[in-house]
Amino acid sequence: MPQSIPEPEFDELYRELILDHYRNPRHSEPLSDADVVAEGYNPLCGDEVELRLNFENGSVSDLSFGGRGCSISRASGSMMTDLVIGKPIEDVRRLSEQFNKMMTDPDNEVPEELGDLEALQGVAKFPVRVKCATLAWHTLEDGFKQRDEGGLPPGGVVRHEE
Repeated sequence: MPQSIPEPEFDELYRELILDHYRNPRHSEPLSDADVVAEGYNPLCGDEVELRLNFENGSVSDLSFGGRGCSISRASGSMMTDLVIGKPIEDVRRLSEQFNKMMTDPDNEVPEELGDLEALQGVAKFPVRVKCATLAWHTLEDGFKQRDEGGLPPGGVVRHEE
């Protein structure tokens, strides 16, 4: 029977994971030939997110994450890129729903398929920080909407404001 990790050590592992994604965001090199560019902004804290997406055969074939913000905002966006690249859009939308539910219900059991994003579950206890964690996800949803509507709008960017 596997031994469980004591809660303080478990919390420390999660903090380290969040800080690693904050300091070394994954997929941060901007895609020069993006099908969709979506930007998100949280005026309450100043977090900014830019997502550049490519699609192929109904899947997210590539995705870059950039922006400025707090550790939670940047870590969430970085973890999101790791999770969704290569997945069908329908699966990503389902994952987004699961993540948003995890962020709004701290007692909700975290689906295993959210992977490292489980590290952000504790944020749900701090409503003011939930918008930090969900900004990249809401921006991704805006990017999907942009794709569904035929691509880049005039000016070339869809903006999301929390």
